[in-house]
Amino acid sequence: MSFSAEVKEELARNVSPARHCEIAELSAIIQFCGQIFRDEKGHWHVKIQTENHYVAKKCFTLWKKTFTIYSSVCVRCHMRAKKVLTYILQTSSDSEARQILETLKLPVTESQNEMGVCVSPLLLKNSCCKRAYLRGVYLAAGSMSDPDKSYHLEFVCQREEQAHQLVSVLAAFELEAKIVLRKKYYVVYFKEGEGIVEILGIMEAHVALMELENTRILKEMRNSINRRVNCETANIAKTVSAATKQTEDIIYIRDHYGFGNLPANLAQMAQIRLANPDATLKELGELADPPIGKSGVNHRLRKLGELADKLRS
Repeated sequence: MSFSAEVKEELARNVSPARHCEIAELSAIIQFCGQIFRDEKGHWHVKIQTENHYVAKKCFTLWKKTFTIYSSVCVRCHMRAKKVLTYILQTSSDSEARQILETLKLPVTESQNEMGVCVSPLLLKNSCCKRAYLRGVYLAAGSMSDPDKSYHLEFVCQREEQAHQLVSVLAAFELEAKIVLRKKYYVVYFKEGEGIVEILGIMEAHVALMELENTRILKEMRNSINRRVNCETANIAKTVSAATKQTEDIIYIRDHYGFGNLPANLAQMAQIRLANPDATLKELGELADPPIGKSGVNHRLRKLGELADKLRS
């Protein structure tokens, strides 16, 4: 099971004890994956169609708990992809549909059978209702990448107005989401681990939040260790390269100029470096007589390098 599916499973088990929160969550689900229509007898129906059984399970629970509606669930199998199932929940009577629509502030007339594009602001007055709304939106239109690979959480909206309402609700929790147009859909997304952790906390997906936090800690530790190893490797390579260049310069001076023509301090350092090609600057300074610091060793080796370059030219 993917991490995104685990989040939906946890959210599906989270049923709010407050009826107004249940209504807000159900309203979000119906807006994102539901439809209303009239049959041949002119009766209204509310229909929810989803390929996620967690969404179907949550809707069934909310209909039963909030409206005392016991809807049947129809399961269909795709002809081409037999492993893909579609779950369909539908009200059985006109009175049930009208009860749901009126409660969700979506009244319909005889001449109009389209739902409002956005959830009624009256259902999102309280902070707890906003949290329930976000749970419903994630169940119906949300997804998340595997945190071991990358940090990405998104909500796919069919209408631009839905995307802006979602961004507004997230802003109420001081979260700044971005919107991008992908084909014909408006995608509200986050690409930072910290923001995704906050969203999971707001939706009350605490188990998923802890799992994500553990993953983040491990990744940060791994990245820190890798940076340190890379830095040490680079320093070692730099030290080896510098020592090799110093040794080559000193050998060139010995063969083309002679140590006898060097000042005593440079001649001493040249002999110490040739005898200890792998030693650090600190170790070279300790071998000098009298001992000198790293800056002194570096100064003498630089003088030898300049002399070698002058001799070559």
